[in-house]
Amino acid sequence: MHRLISTFSLLPLLFISTVTLADCDEASKHELKTAKSVGWKLDDDGKRQNLALSAADCLGVADGELRDELAFEGLSAWMRAEKLTLSTLTSLRIKMLNAVQAPADEATSFLRPFAILTLAELVRVDRKKSYLSAEERVDIVNAGSHYLTNLRDYRGFDPKDGWRHGIAHSADLILQLAMNPAIEKPQHETMLAAITSQIAPSTHFYQYGEGVRLMTAVFYLARTPSFNKRDWDLWFNKLMDNSIQPGPYTQARLAQRHNVSAFLLPLYFSVRESTDPTIKENFLPALREALRKVN
Repeated sequence: MHRLISTFSLLPLLFISTVTLADCDEASKHELKTAKSVGWKLDDDGKRQNLALSAADCLGVADGELRDELAFEGLSAWMRAEKLTLSTLTSLRIKMLNAVQAPADEATSFLRPFAILTLAELVRVDRKKSYLSAEERVDIVNAGSHYLTNLRDYRGFDPKDGWRHGIAHSADLILQLAMNPAIEKPQHETMLAAITSQIAPSTHFYQYGEGVRLMTAVFYLARTPSFNKRDWDLWFNKLMDNSIQPGPYTQARLAQRHNVSAFLLPLYFSVRESTDPTIKENFLPALREALRKVN
């Protein structure tokens, strides 16, 4: 973890204080609605690039429709269709990394989790067609892992405000990074440590599918060659020692038990259904023992 923090401090990202929503207004919302109505298909490439950058400025607004169903959905659609230029992707990456590093307060409570989710889409683009440098990938790993490890805003969905879901969005980023063959063992270790830190918090009961999203990231990390059976045996032992503690029930202990169960049960199903014999060999004995400790 000390290696993570020292590396993270060297990120060449400036102007964190300039992360604003200045370019997100009613005109942006109207343009995004129009673009969505035609399936995000815009003939004017320059307009698409500009609208994508404007959409990024809408990721922190309180308007759930604008933030989630228009701004993020548009960015995701254009990235998955390979419709954004390298210049636009680079601007989005820097903007999102700056947003992730912004102070954690109510003003950024929407911006930071949606910046993380947008980084997941940017990493997916790189996985499909490489455009990031090795250093840029490491920067994203460190920024995302630092954000996840230090995240204490566990809000998921609110009927009025919509989604925040920082835990799940962070897991989505790590999933995309884990699937990228250009990511190496030191980064896999950093990401696994970050995921582990949030599997079983004692201050909150997960209720919006966070366990499944965290599990999926770990499952794909397990498909890399970075960890062997002994690594996973030690990892499961440590996870359970930290999550299932003896003594009378308290809210904190019940929360940990609930959260670790919500992670282990879908992991067990995924491993059992996997056609990869190495994952079964590395996981099943320790996973079965972990489940016995929960019951």
